[in-house]
Amino acid sequence: MASGHRIAVVGATGAVGQTTLKLLHERKFPVRELRALASKRSAGKKVTFAGEPITVEELKPDSFKGVDIALFSAGTEQSREFAPAAVKAGAIVVDKSNAFRMDPDVPLVVPEINGETAKHHKGILACPNCTTIVTVMPLKPLHDAGRLRRVIATSFQAVSGAGIAGVDELRSQTLAWARGEALKPSFFQHQIAFNVIPHIDKFVEGGYTGEEMKLVNEVRKILAAPDLLISATTVRVPVFTAHSISVNAETEVKVSAARAREAFERFPGLKVVDDPAHNRYPMPIVAEGQDDCLVGRIREDISNPRGLNFWVSGDQLRKGAALNGIQIAELIIR
Repeated sequence: MASGHRIAVVGATGAVGQTTLKLLHERKFPVRELRALASKRSAGKKVTFAGEPITVEELKPDSFKGVDIALFSAGTEQSREFAPAAVKAGAIVVDKSNAFRMDPDVPLVVPEINGETAKHHKGILACPNCTTIVTVMPLKPLHDAGRLRRVIATSFQAVSGAGIAGVDELRSQTLAWARGEALKPSFFQHQIAFNVIPHIDKFVEGGYTGEEMKLVNEVRKILAAPDLLISATTVRVPVFTAHSISVNAETEVKVSAARAREAFERFPGLKVVDDPAHNRYPMPIVAEGQDDCLVGRIREDISNPRGLNFWVSGDQLRKGAALNGIQIAELIIR
C-alpha cells in the first residue's frame, strides 16, 4: 500500500464500513496500512481495499496498536467499549455512532460547516447522524444569510440507513409481492415494501423518537445555536439508498427564494437541482452515489413572510456517514 497513515476501519463488513473502504481508495487517502475490524462472527471474512483482499480481524481492546486513525462505524455499544481503548493506544478516533455526539468535550463535525472544531479534539471526534448531516448542509448557508429562528423537518429515510438487514428486507418483500406471496416483516416493525413507517428508533418523552431528537440536538450543536427551535418527524420509506428531507425554515431576517438559491449554490457540498418547469428536483435515485447533497423545490412560505420551503436529498452512506468521516480524517492529517 502507499506510504501514509495506518488506518483501522471498525465495522468493515457493514454497509458504512464497505463504503468507507471504497471512498478511502477513491479519494486517494494516504493509507500505509489498513486494518479491517469487525465482530467475532465476521472475523476471517475478506473485504477489498484498493483491489487487494484484506482479512477481517476480530475487534478487541488490543486491536489498535500502531494505528494512527480509527474510523468507527460499528454501533454505539461497540464505540463506547472500544473507542477509549483506541485512544489509549495512540489512535485518533472518528466515530459515526451516537456514543459521543452530545459529549461537550467531543467535536461534532461536518467539515464544510464547522471544520475548525476538529482542532479541539481530545482523541475522539464524532460524525452526526446521517439525517442530521443531509438536513444541516443547506441550513448552514441559510443560517448565515438570515439567522435561523425555527426549523420544521420531515425526513424520508432509505432502508440502507438501517443497515444491510433493512436492504435485504425491502428486496425480499418486493420479490415476495411479485410472486404473489405474503409479505412478512422480520426486521422492521411493519411491512416496508409499498409502505411508509412514520417513526424510526424508539419513542421517547413527548411522543418523539430517538432519531427525531438526534436531529434536533445535533443541528443545534453543529450550528452553535442551542436555542434554535426545531421540530422533526422521521419516516422510513421503501427506498434503498439516499435520505430526503422536507424542510420549512423561518429566519430572523427575510431571505428570498432567489437569495437562498444563490447561498446554496455557493456552499461547498451542496448542488442546486431546482428546475420544476422541466421536472428537475432532488430525488434519492439521483442523489445515490453522489458526494454532494442536492437541494431544490426552493420556494417562499406563503404562510410566513420570513419562511422558506425546500427539499434536500443526500446519499446517507456517503456524505451521511462514510464520506463525512473521511473528510474529518483529512482535516486531522492536514
